[in-house]
Amino acid sequence: MLNIMGRCYTSGSMLSSLGRFGSEDINSSVRWWCKLSGVRSLCAADTARGVTVRIVTALLLTGLINASQTPSQTGEVPKPLKQLTLEELGNIEITSVSKKPEQVRKTPAAIYVITQEDIRRSGATSIPEVLRLAPGVEVAQVDSNKWSLGIRGFGSRLSRSVLVLMDGRSVYTPLFAGVYWEVQDTLLEDVDRIEIIRGPGGTVWGANAVNGVINIITKNAKETHGVLASAGGGSLDQGFFGLRYGGHTQGGLNYRVYGKAFGRDTQFHPDGRHFDDWRIGQAGFRTDWDSQARDTWTLQGDLYNGDTGQRTAITTLTPLAVTNVEGNAELSGGNLVGRWRRALGEGSDVQIQAYFDRTLHGELSFAETRNTFDFDFLHRLSPINRQTILWGVGYRVSSGDVRGLPTVAFVPNQRTDHLFTGFLQDEITVIADRLHLTVGAKVEHNGYSGVEVQPNARLLWTPNLKQTVWTAISRAVRTPSRVEADLQLSGLLQASPPVLVRLVGNKSFSSESLLGYEIGYRNQVNSKLSFDVAAFFNDYNDLLSIEPGAPFPEASPAPPHLVVPFFLANGVGGKTYGTEIATDFRPVTWWRTKASYSFVHLDLKTSPHSTDTTTFTTSVGKPANSRMVIGLLFTGTRKRRPRICAIPS
Repeated sequence: MLNIMGRCYTSGSMLSSLGRFGSEDINSSVRWWCKLSGVRSLCAADTARGVTVRIVTALLLTGLINASQTPSQTGEVPKPLKQLTLEELGNIEITSVSKKPEQVRKTPAAIYVITQEDIRRSGATSIPEVLRLAPGVEVAQVDSNKWSLGIRGFGSRLSRSVLVLMDGRSVYTPLFAGVYWEVQDTLLEDVDRIEIIRGPGGTVWGANAVNGVINIITKNAKETHGVLASAGGGSLDQGFFGLRYGGHTQGGLNYRVYGKAFGRDTQFHPDGRHFDDWRIGQAGFRTDWDSQARDTWTLQGDLYNGDTGQRTAITTLTPLAVTNVEGNAELSGGNLVGRWRRALGEGSDVQIQAYFDRTLHGELSFAETRNTFDFDFLHRLSPINRQTILWGVGYRVSSGDVRGLPTVAFVPNQRTDHLFTGFLQDEITVIADRLHLTVGAKVEHNGYSGVEVQPNARLLWTPNLKQTVWTAISRAVRTPSRVEADLQLSGLLQASPPVLVRLVGNKSFSSESLLGYEIGYRNQVNSKLSFDVAAFFNDYNDLLSIEPGAPFPEASPAPPHLVVPFFLANGVGGKTYGTEIATDFRPVTWWRTKASYSFVHLDLKTSPHSTDTTTFTTSVGKPANSRMVIGLLFTGTRKRRPRICAIPS
C-alpha cells in the first residue's frame, strides 16, 4: 500500500484516487507535483490561476488526474462539504427518514451520512466499499465481484432485509429478495451523499426496509457542469476510465451525460483457479429543470452491460453428475426515472415519481428477464402551525421470466407481481422547538402474503440547539419473494443408487416481521467535537427456516431416483440487541478525526414446531459481533501536509 500526498492507495486504486483531486487540492499541491515530475518550466513561484490551468493541462497529458471544470453559474454556489463546520454538517438536509427535507441533528432515527468528501478520501472504487465507512453496516467481499452486506447483524450475499435505493429508485430484486451489488454503480464523483438508516423504515419506504435503508443520492445536474475525465489501472483494477460532461441551456435546463467502464482481475483462491473477473460498461444522463420557481423536473437514466466470472456447482440428470462449472454471468439492463415536484407554499408540496427498470441477469444455471414499472405520489401539507402531514399512494408492477436447468426451476417460469401501497404520517410539534411526535403507518397489498401493515411512532426531544434525544418503536416486514414461493432446486446427494436432495418453495410462506425498539442521543459538544449514540432491541418472528420432509421415489425425469425434500418455512424467531457510536473531532481547521464503533448480539431460535437444524447456524454465525473504524483526515492548504486514511479494526 502506498501513501501519496496523504491518501492511501493499493496498486489497483492509486491512479483512480489521483484522478479525483479537485481545484482546491491543486493549488495546495502544485509545487509538490512539479518537484516530483520534473516539469519545472510550467511552475511559477506562486499558484496563480493561469499557472494552475497550465499545470492541470500537463497533468491531463500525463494521464495522472482528471479534469473537473465547473463554470460559475448565476446564483449562489453551494458550499463544498469539506469546508463545512461540524455544526453545518449537523444541519445537512436529508430525506430518507420521512421523505421530506430535515436536518440530520433533528432526525428521530439512527442515520449516518457519507458525504462526497468521505467517498473521495476513502479511496473506494465501488459502492459496497464506500458503505464500510458507516457504523452498524457490515460489508464483506465474497470474491472479486460479489459482496455480503448487512445492517445490525444480518449479512448476506444479496443483503436480505435491507432496502437499497438510487435516487429514490428501488434496486431490490423480487426474485431472490435482495440486491445484486455487482450492477449497482455510477460515477462516484457524481454521488452527492449516501444516507444510511440503521433500523426499520417500513412506514415510509414499505416492505423489505426491515434492518435498514440505504439511499444513494447523486448530485443535481447544475452542480456538475464542465468536463470530468479519469483513467487508470493496476494489478487488481486492471483498467478503468470515466468521462462526464455537464452544461446548461438559456432556458434553465441543466444536464450531464457520463460513461464509464472497468475491468477487474480475479481474487486469490487457494486452489489456484482464476474465475471471478469483472468487466462492466455503463452510460447515463441526468437533467434538472427549475420552472417558474415552483416546479422542479428531473429526468435521468442509465444503461449497463457486462459480465462477472463465477464458479457454480451444477447437477445434471443425464448423465447424473455434479460438475463445477466456471464461466461468465451475462448482466445488462437500464432504467429511466422521471420526477416532478411543485411547491404549494406554506410548507406544502406535491411530488410524482415514476420509473421503468429492465434487467437481464443470466447466470450459469439460470437466467431472468425482469421489467418493473413504479408510480409514486406524495403530498405534504401543514393544516395548522404545529402539524405536518405526509401522505402518499403507490403502485408497482414487476414481471419476471426465469429459465434454467431442469435442476434449477421456478414454477411457474413467468410471474407478474402487483404491489399497491398507501401511507400516512403525522408530525406534531408538542412543544415548539423542543418536543416532536411522529406517528404513521403504511399499508400494502402484495400477491404473496396479502395485506401488510407497518406502523411506527417516534419521539424527538431537543433540550437545546446542541443536544437531541430520540426514541422509536416500529414494525417492518420482508415480504416473500419468488425464491421462497416458487423455487425447486435439486442437487445430487448420492450417485449410486441415485439420491437427489431438493429445496422446495412454499406457496404459503409468510412475511418475516420485526418489532424494533430504538433510542438515541446526539450532542454537538462544541465547534470541535460531536458524537452520536444509538441502541436497539429487535424482536423477529417468522424468519426463514428449512424443514426436512419424508423421502419419496421419482421416476421422471430419468433415471429413477430417490428425492430427499427440504421445504422453506417460517420456523425461526429471536431477538437481537446492540449499540452504535460515531464521533467527529476537529481540533483544528486542517485536522479531522472520525471514529465509529458498533456491537450487535443475536439470539435466534427455532420455533417448537420446527425441525430445522441448518438455518439457525447459517443466519446467526457468531452470536456477538463488534466493529470499529477510525479515520484521520488532514485537510487544508498547508504545503505538503500529510494525510492518514481510514483504519478499520
